[in-house]
Amino acid sequence: MILLTGKRLNVEKITMASFDFGVKVDPQVFERQINTSVTVNIQDYIKQGWEMFKEHVGEFLGFTLIIFVAYAVSSKLAFAGSLIISAVVASLSAGYSIAAFKLMSGQQFEFADFFKGFNYFLPLFLASLAGGFLVGIGLALLIIPGIYLAVSYMFATFLILDYRMEFWQALETSRKIISKNWFAFLGFAFALFAINLLGCLALGVGLLVTIPVTSCATAIAYKEIVGLNSTEW
Repeated sequence: MILLTGKRLNVEKITMASFDFGVKVDPQVFERQINTSVTVNIQDYIKQGWEMFKEHVGEFLGFTLIIFVAYAVSSKLAFAGSLIISAVVASLSAGYSIAAFKLMSGQQFEFADFFKGFNYFLPLFLASLAGGFLVGIGLALLIIPGIYLAVSYMFATFLILDYRMEFWQALETSRKIISKNWFAFLGFAFALFAINLLGCLALGVGLLVTIPVTSCATAIAYKEIVGLNSTEW
């Protein structure tokens, strides 16, 4: 296990392979984010997410269609299909984050970048599995603990991508950062849910727009609150 230290970590030299567990990062790197109250600019994040989507509408629509097709195919494979989709969905979803990171950094963006989430396959899958399990347990225990964790784990994927972080530290670091301003992030999560619900009500077709917009909005929130550490994803 590698312990990375320093306020800005040079992680570009760490090459992630699909089945690497990730690295351990010095918790002091996030001391300011954990202990400082922030303003969660919900409307601004969503507006920026919409603008990002509009500028690359073809790429985002095409990638979202691929995800929809993957779901449709897996649904016909019964239990095996559910296992397959649960294994790859975290890496596919991370594609939105990588695209957003590149665009926010002023880098050239290519359609193939959507699939670079598979370079972080194992930590993303484990974070999704562990996070989903804990949220499920929390929902079973009077619902409120599950809602708390679901909101608190919002930044876990970004921390894995941005710091090559191992899954459990990513979950815990995300929880600690968001807990300081949890109710503000609850409002943000509710706004994202409402937008996707509207997309779902529009015969499901609206999700082709709302999923990438809300995904980009969340990545923008991470960048504004935590900051981007890496320049390569």
